Amino acid sequence: MKNYLSPSIQIITRMCLAVSLMLGQAAPAFFQTAQRPQPLIAYADPFVGTENGGNIVPGAQIPFGFVHVSPDTVNPTTAGYNSYENILGFSQTHVSGTGGASKYGNFLTTPLVGKLRVNNLGSPKDEEAASPGYYTVRLTRSDVKAELTATRLVAMHRYTYPASELSHLLIEASSVIQPETGNDSIKNPHPVDCWVRVIAPNRIEGTGNFVGGWNQSPYTIHFSAEFDRPFRAFGTWRDNRIEEGTAAASSEGRVGAYATFDTTGNQTVQMKIGVSFISPEKAHANLLHEIPRWDFDGVRRQAEAAWESALGQIKVEGGTQEQRRIFYTALYRSHYMPHDLTGENAWWDSSEPHYEDFYAIWDTFRTHFPLLTLIQPERERDMVRSLVDTYAHTGWMPDSRIAGANGMTQGGSNGDVVVADALAKGVTGIDYRKAYDALVRNAEVDSPRPLYEGRAVSEYKRLGYVSMNYPRSASRTMEYAYDDFCIAQVAQALGHTADAQKYLERSRNWMNLWNDETRSIRPRYADGRWLAPFVASHFYPDKEYSYWDAPFYEGSGYMYGTYVPHDAQGLIKKLGGDDPFVKWLDAFFDNPPTRDPSFNKGLYNHNNEPDFLTAFLYIHAGRPSHTQERVRRILATEYTTGRGGLPGNDDSGAMSSWYVWSAIGLYPNAGQPFYYISSPLFQRSTINLGGGRTFNIEAPESSETNLYVQSATLDGRALDRAWLKHEEIARGGRLVLRMGATPSAWGRDNRPPSMSLPEKSAIGQHRLLQAGGLILSFAPARLQQAVLTSREL
Repeated sequence: MKNYLSPSIQIITRMCLAVSLMLGQAAPAFFQTAQRPQPLIAYADPFVGTENGGNIVPGAQIPFGFVHVSPDTVNPTTAGYNSYENILGFSQTHVSGTGGASKYGNFLTTPLVGKLRVNNLGSPKDEEAASPGYYTVRLTRSDVKAELTATRLVAMHRYTYPASELSHLLIEASSVIQPETGNDSIKNPHPVDCWVRVIAPNRIEGTGNFVGGWNQSPYTIHFSAEFDRPFRAFGTWRDNRIEEGTAAASSEGRVGAYATFDTTGNQTVQMKIGVSFISPEKAHANLLHEIPRWDFDGVRRQAEAAWESALGQIKVEGGTQEQRRIFYTALYRSHYMPHDLTGENAWWDSSEPHYEDFYAIWDTFRTHFPLLTLIQPERERDMVRSLVDTYAHTGWMPDSRIAGANGMTQGGSNGDVVVADALAKGVTGIDYRKAYDALVRNAEVDSPRPLYEGRAVSEYKRLGYVSMNYPRSASRTMEYAYDDFCIAQVAQALGHTADAQKYLERSRNWMNLWNDETRSIRPRYADGRWLAPFVASHFYPDKEYSYWDAPFYEGSGYMYGTYVPHDAQGLIKKLGGDDPFVKWLDAFFDNPPTRDPSFNKGLYNHNNEPDFLTAFLYIHAGRPSHTQERVRRILATEYTTGRGGLPGNDDSGAMSSWYVWSAIGLYPNAGQPFYYISSPLFQRSTINLGGGRTFNIEAPESSETNLYVQSATLDGRALDRAWLKHEEIARGGRLVLRMGATPSAWGRDNRPPSMSLPEKSAIGQHRLLQAGGLILSFAPARLQQAVLTSREL
């Protein structure tokens, strides 16, 4: 049979099998049509989000790989990179898209030419370019071309020097990313004890011990670097003092080693650098295992094949070229974190998968985890197993975790939602009974460190809300209420009926902070008094409250008033019915885009997560057309191509995965087995579900003006609701949306699930919802399979 694929696509196809073995996974389904003129990775731009507060790492990585080798600059963001500043070098480890404080930036490597120096390293740049799995730049100060690629635990560097007898490469064992910040409550990381040694003729290794940064906890990390030729000379340095010919050095400050090469003939120097949390020897073993040969281009092709496979899980047709670029860039960023550190668990003995750098679940539980549940279920399974294993060995399931330590917790115990989402959607291979123990501990036991793990629950259980005695009291109450709802669903699935009823009742606690006067969530004191004065659209933190002590975490009473994922109908009733609710939402959205100087942070604010769900709440009031308008407007105004293409922090893929969902016309209600239908940008989206199953979303008339759904069919049958059950997607099928330029009455009467009952609800939903049986009623076969698997574990 003749192969009509282009040579580059043929290479990527062949490499998919190899990269699957490298990742320790079964060969992924990969399909590519001859009609597509370029691979999907050509649409993804690693520089999108490096400006405008996106804090994106532009360097080289494979999906969920721990090594993310990338340039670090003067005056960096938490990603280590600032487009407008000189490049200091290239470190091997990063977190991407995060706010808060930095972490990592370990083992900075800097190429130099001429007289050796260990300070004033910054260089202007030229010819900077990146694509998934590859980064390159020319450092003009020394006229060195740098190229970077990576595997899971190893970075590969290729440097092309000018002809010189004094071509150097520095490796700093003590480097960390230290952005300038005015937030005194979270300190930058710094080294406390680092060492390095030269192992002739072509190897350097070392260890760094660090404290500070996000969660303030210490960590130790090791490296082993190998070069493709012997050193001409070598040495070490401490602070600003160079020690020629010495083979070892240690310091509580800056410390590193250097190697010198003669590049008058062969101008290319290659380096492989493995990292490990266990030991330098393990770092060297990782290096030998993952990159056994000196084949930079081959490693790059492996990385590209891994990315092509990941992006191929959703294929879109139609839309504009810009929309496709934004989409695949967003899908690309949705595979950055958390990092797969299986085999690198230095903190306890376990055979379970191990992931670090959940930074933070408060951001990612809403959109990112549900996306992985659908398109990367094996990854999702392993991430949840890692969270359960963390509970088993630390006593708590974290809301955030990085570099071997839990914390910090921004609101509730949102790992509860992640577990419920996986169980509701039938993800197997997870010990849900042990996971349930973790959830109950979150709900019942006061954490001695609620800023880092668990909850402060005694007062919440006694009063039915968290009072002003505690920081972030109002937003905590709202999140605890939904966390309790998710625990109720897991309890119901596992047969703990009494627990399910208890937590279902506790999930109504959001109502205890609803204030009819302000028509919002309003903080209260322990004696029942309301916080006064109070303005619903006032954004916290402010001048009166510090970042972590405000009654709302990054939000307002109006914003958190929309956060009732389980009880939209209860909110509608509080506001007086469908029409008043729609007007209330309309006023909330009457806000310029984030780039407008008149933007009000206390109204709809897409650069933050608490109101991610809000545009879809119109569907609960029978106004799907309003959702379609709002979602299209957000897609058009908040996301663009270019370096400033995100409205704010990407937050470990949370912002990007919102775009992925909305662009294909679906949106999850995390922790529950249903999805809203909105207004797809593309004429066709194909989701690869594995096992030969696909789910197709077709909107042939979709355009900038044809944004309203007129009618729908699911697998050839008329669909009268603007939401889908998970099982309807998971079994594979075809959703066809007929689009038009004017709003329609489609989907108005058949409302999505809600704990409280609407005046007009979906036929058959009353009985199911009163029983608190959302999960069991929606996906019985897949759920029972997951529960049975849990019993076997």
